[in-house]
Amino acid sequence: LEGCRVLVTRPRAQGEGLVKAIEQAGGSAVVFPVMEAVGRDPADIATDTGRLFDPDIVIFVSVNAVRYGLTSAGCGKIAAIGPATTRVIEQHGFSVDIRSADGFTSEHLLATPELLDVRGKVIRIVRGNGGRELMAQTLRDRGATVEYLEVYSRRLPAYTEAEIGDVEQKLVSGEIDVVTMMSVESLLNLIALLPSTTYRAIANTLLVTPAARVIKEAEGRFPGIPTTLAAGPQASDMVAAIATSTNSGHPDD
Repeated sequence: LEGCRVLVTRPRAQGEGLVKAIEQAGGSAVVFPVMEAVGRDPADIATDTGRLFDPDIVIFVSVNAVRYGLTSAGCGKIAAIGPATTRVIEQHGFSVDIRSADGFTSEHLLATPELLDVRGKVIRIVRGNGGRELMAQTLRDRGATVEYLEVYSRRLPAYTEAEIGDVEQKLVSGEIDVVTMMSVESLLNLIALLPSTTYRAIANTLLVTPAARVIKEAEGRFPGIPTTLAAGPQASDMVAAIATSTNSGHPDD
């Protein structure tokens, strides 16, 4: 990635690995988190937990769900979406009973044998505020009772005009070669944070993401935007996708 300048939009803590990997590969990272997680009051979480059924299965949808909700897991089997979430659970001394061997999305987890036959089971989904309904709706369609436990909220970071202006200037002047994006929500947040003067630059800057849904959303908003689908969300996957696209001289649409 020698000479490659990459905009890293992940929350600061989760983005550290990607920043390090980019720099180790010879690139430079422009750190601009477009989302931050704020944990709910533990007393409020405890109150909500007390209203829920005892779960047979507890699904953690993200690293932040683990960070703020692991103590509210209950006694059910633990399921995790993606390797990063699995790793954090295991670092806290818990075993992950249900995981996808080859994927990192809700769809991958839903395809595991343990979640195909859930009729009559109670499933707790630990998450932040809002989000996709695919997991809950699919499990309900399969006969499970599904309840949410929201343990944190996602929000836009607060930036000064100068901080926004710095990223705007870098995009408009072509000082950013690649934008990395992990979710549709992050893409929408980037659009919300930056002024419309950056939109043409965004449309002409390579977007690298592990999620096909992000590419679909980006192409709908910025027709013709160059995109590359990374093999996964890990730092090594993202750096490999950036290197392949930028070194080949054209994006892998």
